[in-house]
Amino acid sequence: MLSFPKLDVAKAAERVKKVVLRTPLMLNQNLSRRYKSNVYLKREDLQVVRSFKIRGAYNMMSVLPEEKLRNGVVCASAGNHAQGFAYSCKKLNLKGVVFMPIITPKQKVNQTKMFGEDFVEIKLVGDTYDDCAIAAKKFTSDHQMTFIPPFEDLQIIEGQATVALEILEDLSDIDFLFVPVGGGGLASGVGSYFKTYSPKTKVIGLEPEGAPSMLEAFKAGQPVTLDKIDRFIDGAAVKRTGDLTYSICKEVLDELGLVPEGRVCSTILRLYNEDAIVVEPAGALSIAALEKYADSIKGKNVVCIVSGSNNDIDRMPEIKERSLQFEGLKHYFLIRFAQRPGALKEFVNNVLGPNDDITRFEYMQKTNKETGPALVGIELGTRKDYDVLLRNLQSRQIDYSEINKNDTLYGYLI
Repeated sequence: MLSFPKLDVAKAAERVKKVVLRTPLMLNQNLSRRYKSNVYLKREDLQVVRSFKIRGAYNMMSVLPEEKLRNGVVCASAGNHAQGFAYSCKKLNLKGVVFMPIITPKQKVNQTKMFGEDFVEIKLVGDTYDDCAIAAKKFTSDHQMTFIPPFEDLQIIEGQATVALEILEDLSDIDFLFVPVGGGGLASGVGSYFKTYSPKTKVIGLEPEGAPSMLEAFKAGQPVTLDKIDRFIDGAAVKRTGDLTYSICKEVLDELGLVPEGRVCSTILRLYNEDAIVVEPAGALSIAALEKYADSIKGKNVVCIVSGSNNDIDRMPEIKERSLQFEGLKHYFLIRFAQRPGALKEFVNNVLGPNDDITRFEYMQKTNKETGPALVGIELGTRKDYDVLLRNLQSRQIDYSEINKNDTLYGYLI
């Protein structure tokens, strides 16, 4: 028997509708055709702050008693929660303080200030989110303020659940729901609502492969703190999920899957090129997972929650790079060319295929180009060209090392 906390989502929806856009549930023709199903996208990327996070932040802040609000509110975030919090402060005429890591991109700092205007103060503290959160909670205690967490609160979860209410009002017959999982607030709220009002729907949570905090919690039987994570999918990369969100997710998620960061990047590029939809990495998680479930969803009604679109355009080169590597089209080598005239020309003419392209070339020993190995980046026409390239390298007795297969070397050189 399910025992997750009861949420009054209808009342939450009444509260948040003052500031939240009712985002569309859109049938996507390209995805539907590709997966031979009816794929609908819940477009939270079109939200007023470009993510669902405003729902939970505003819902919690709007029900806090006067004594809790008198001295103001505090949050710690480098992204979507900060922006939802800032916008809520402005709408509720509250003094707010946002703690962000020092390394937060200027674009995100400016966006947060834009949404909060004069109602928020931004403090840049620490090199990581964890450092920043510790400082924020100490500041909250020292100044008798109220901390607004990104996911670990019942009112936050209740606010995020309003996404599910809107989905089921627009489409009652849903076979599969794909929802991104970071700290678990959205998955807890949406999953709880679906288990109550559409129990036949299979609810599948998706985490980044490099930040599986909820999956590890499921395995351990309790939340655990990961030693390290890949922060690329920043909107869903957390070292430790919440205790409350874990307890709810373990009941309401039918399945929890991991999505490779490279596949997310390919999905971002495809959505932009085919549908002119701009999403952030976390926002693409649910759609990126469809490939893994292609056989199961065939002929079914499928909903993917597109959680946000706060994507800094400066990240696009990295997104393209990760996509190419995931698709097997981009490879890096350290090549020790024979020290004789014509060696490079022979490499280009005899090793590279007709569709291969050198995208990077530099000698690693700058002061003596005659003796150092060369870093060579090669982009292939198709994945199968990789085996041909390796055969050519070996048949020509080229002395090489593959950098892609050495994480430490790749991180240092690329």
